[in-house]
Amino acid sequence: MNQPLESYQDEIYLTGVSGALPADLSSLEGLARARLAPQVFGYIAGGAGTGDTMRENGAAFRRWRIVPRMLTDVSSPAFASTVLGTQLAAPMLLAPVGGLRLAHPDGELAVARAAGSLGVPMILSTNSSVALEDVAQASGDGQRWFQLYWPKDREVAASLLSRAKAADFSVLVLTLDARMLGWRPHDLDHAFLPVLRGIGAQNYLTDPAFVAGLPEPVADNAAAAILRSAQMFGDPSLTWEDLPFLRERWDGPIVLKGIQSVADAQRAVAAGMDGIVVSNHGGRQVDGGIGALDALPPIAAALGPRATVLFDSGVRGGADIIKALALGARAVLIGRPYAYGLGLAGEDGVRHVLRALRNDFELTMRLAGCASLDDLSPATITRSP
Repeated sequence: MNQPLESYQDEIYLTGVSGALPADLSSLEGLARARLAPQVFGYIAGGAGTGDTMRENGAAFRRWRIVPRMLTDVSSPAFASTVLGTQLAAPMLLAPVGGLRLAHPDGELAVARAAGSLGVPMILSTNSSVALEDVAQASGDGQRWFQLYWPKDREVAASLLSRAKAADFSVLVLTLDARMLGWRPHDLDHAFLPVLRGIGAQNYLTDPAFVAGLPEPVADNAAAAILRSAQMFGDPSLTWEDLPFLRERWDGPIVLKGIQSVADAQRAVAAGMDGIVVSNHGGRQVDGGIGALDALPPIAAALGPRATVLFDSGVRGGADIIKALALGARAVLIGRPYAYGLGLAGEDGVRHVLRALRNDFELTMRLAGCASLDDLSPATITRSP
């Protein structure tokens, strides 16, 4: 975390040794398509329906352009911040991605090690393919948040929260936009749902409340236990009135992920939530939806300082991070790029993605004339005609 800002670029030039993967992170998807099993690539890369929302996420970023300013002093840059009590060396966290052992045998353990070593907080998915306690151990002193897919069984939900707190996960992220799975052609064409193959069910299969509700031990009938975990995913009956259940069982910050409207953002504040993530699940849930970046400015303006606004969906490079921050986000969540890095080169691949993103962001900030996060504003960017 205390290396010079240009350290990764300098390291490559001075040693003559490039990173584990290409420096252009936009090329990772093509490499992953060629190297990963089709059903695995489809699960990571696929979107809902025609993929229109996923494409719109990228298009929303392209509609904004950075306006560099000259002759500003960027000799002593500082891009660290604190978000919901979490120290960020750069304004990014790892988004929750389930079933990462699909991409690499080490799965979430490799991600936790890489993220922890670089000071990037990891948000662990409920649908992790490794039990949350093991991920916490792998992350060492790394900062970590826990993402909850609210299960139908309230006792299991409470148990998951208790375990996460005991394992020192500091912030709870409740995902709202996956009450049920969207129509995902890539997965449907392969009849591929990882949790039904036991990948992504580990937090359930190791949970005391979940196991107590099974008619027989997991070891005696693993298939039945796995099916039960899949059936527990998502509760379409949830409403805003259910949120006190979380506050009563979690004494740290709570963030709602999947907010795309001003009205919902305001309801989150009224419900006493500490933050929101403006996100459309990377285009995996609603086809034909709004680009996440287009949803960000009015939401950030409506909330002001009343809640922490984070951003997710479509971030692929340092310039994208700058645009999201200039439009009101405090930090961004990185998703598919690190999953591709994991699938292509394991822990080294994740580390490469994180170092490349950070160095790209920091260099682009300075070249745009910004020495600190406070220098960013809507004036930093302009809307393309």
